[in-house]
Amino acid sequence: MAERVSAETQSRGWDTLRTFGRHQIGALVATGVDFGVMIACVEWLGVSAVAGTAAGATLGAATNFTLGRVWIFRRHSRRPADQAVRYAMVSAASAAWNALGEHVVHELAHVQYVLARALVAFAVGLIWNFPMHRYFVFR
Repeated sequence: MAERVSAETQSRGWDTLRTFGRHQIGALVATGVDFGVMIACVEWLGVSAVAGTAAGATLGAATNFTLGRVWIFRRHSRRPADQAVRYAMVSAASAAWNALGEHVVHELAHVQYVLARALVAFAVGLIWNFPMHRYFVFR
């Protein structure tokens, strides 16, 4: 019995690790969209780094939601509207965390805006996005 419980626990651990790996890959893709939009807004449209961050985070979130449903958490058979509402709540908070972080790290600490965004995005993704996606949005 102990061997069976241990094997089941180990299997869940590997499943979580694989899901986390897919989440990180999906985050990289969504971050590419996010950063591309942010940089385009700042460099081409002349908007502030904070506003560019909000725009990039919004489009990156749409990319990440699609990947989360279909590939990362494989919950595409569930009702998309329910997931979308939960995802929107988590993404709104994530966008706020990212914009606040950009303000603190870029504008107050004077770190170059793309580097500041990368540092903040990594922290928000690890501490906020993965747990909320796994246990709330795509449960």
